[in-house]
Amino acid sequence: MTLPYGERVLEHFRRPRNHRTLERPTVTRDGYNPLCGDRVRIEMEVDATVIRAAAFTANACAICTASASLLTERVTGLSVSQVNGITDDDILASLDAELPPARLSCALLPMRTLRDALSELRIGA
Repeated sequence: MTLPYGERVLEHFRRPRNHRTLERPTVTRDGYNPLCGDRVRIEMEVDATVIRAAAFTANACAICTASASLLTERVTGLSVSQVNGITDDDILASLDAELPPARLSCALLPMRTLRDALSELRIGA
């Protein structure tokens, strides 16, 4: 059987990491993709300039959910300036899948939402 998006996407879609709400998030941001209807909420606990915890909830496709799962794993423990250095290409590469151009916005929605959330803090860069 051929997997449409690759094993890594399906693994993180079926068993997403950090799919929960945080008890005391420092910052929360909702993201929406009007092209496909994906919705994602990113929550983070930020202590000084370090992301101590990151979590998400989503009503989204497999690609968006997997991307949020991988992203929240990756950023936990990083400084805000390190997170600001993560590129869209880094996010796409972490999915380890060849995505059709029309699905790139699904994969990048969690990162764009996270960036918007961090911009509220006005720290690091």
